[in-house]
Amino acid sequence: MQILILGAGFGGLELASRLSEELGDAVDVVLVDKGDGFVFGFSKLDVMFGRVSPEHVVHRFADIAKPGVTFVQAEVTGIDPVARRVTTTVGELVGDVLVVALGADLHPELTPGLLEGGHEFYTVAGAFAVADVLRTFEGGRVVVGVTSTPFKCPPAPSETTLMVHDLLEARGLLEVSSVELVLPLPVPIPPSPQASTTILETFAERGIAFRGGTLVTALDPERKVALLSDGTELPYDLFLGVPVHRAPAVVVEAGLTEDGWIPVDALTLETRYPDVYAVGDVTSVGTPKAGVFAEGQADIVASAIIARVRGGDAAEYDGHGICYMEFGHQQIAMVDVYFQKGVTPHGDLIGPSTDLMAEKSHFGTSRVRRWFGREWYAVDEPGTPPR
Repeated sequence: MQILILGAGFGGLELASRLSEELGDAVDVVLVDKGDGFVFGFSKLDVMFGRVSPEHVVHRFADIAKPGVTFVQAEVTGIDPVARRVTTTVGELVGDVLVVALGADLHPELTPGLLEGGHEFYTVAGAFAVADVLRTFEGGRVVVGVTSTPFKCPPAPSETTLMVHDLLEARGLLEVSSVELVLPLPVPIPPSPQASTTILETFAERGIAFRGGTLVTALDPERKVALLSDGTELPYDLFLGVPVHRAPAVVVEAGLTEDGWIPVDALTLETRYPDVYAVGDVTSVGTPKAGVFAEGQADIVASAIIARVRGGDAAEYDGHGICYMEFGHQQIAMVDVYFQKGVTPHGDLIGPSTDLMAEKSHFGTSRVRRWFGREWYAVDEPGTPPR
């Protein structure tokens, strides 16, 4: 059986690894991605805030050496979901099972003025470039703002805001600076009232302003103001933006999407096409667009393929995910949430504390060990202050 996986993010890497570990050479897995390496979302922040170099956080797909798995570096240019046939820049591929895990594409150019007057920090290139900006920033009005919904990793803008505050504090620039977060959500993490309350209390303690239920619709680079969806303007000296998210054009052109994203069965991750699945940010399954949810969804698809090969029952998706969030001041918290079908999303907060530093480090190292077969540490001391 040939399994064709499009995209080597959290979902694609986890699916390929599970199939290799449990089925080995019993299946042929082809993993396709246009990039040459993978970067954890939290690693982008580590680079942004001067903890590590870019070279330290890029995990090369060439290091994947798993039985039954072949990596193909190519851009997907066409998808035929009926025939499960894919065209790429290096040729055509066909699978008995097709799994679309291409994520969400980011479009900073769709927000007027963002490229000219601000900085996006959600792409790998954008985050790495912001490291140079922050290194020389001498203080002033900092605005972290989201420009559209949905967006990946809902806690990340709050986390970034706290890390900016830490950086200004470490440099003695708080007296000449202010930090504000503009978020379309009414509270930082709606499924977890405890997490939202703790974040907002931390903001208040540190003098960070929070403006919820609002989007940044444009920047005016000449006047250095952000234009908000509520009609107000917000002046800034440094703007860090979360750009517009869209499903990849090749997915839309294939007719896989409805309302912008791929609809799937909430329990099996199957699309409306036989033997075609979708996982992660490219779907509208109802969970946040975050790597840990893509990983959990990949496990469900792996379960279905394993059951098909060996017999037995496949697992059903429970919508569970965890997220490690930096609170600054060398504190890390863990948000534990569920987005189950037919159940109101709910979650808890563990921490913040220094005790969770080791858990966050293990989260990254365990996956690098499984996916790439080597040892790696995100930073020598997770949770250390930005510099």
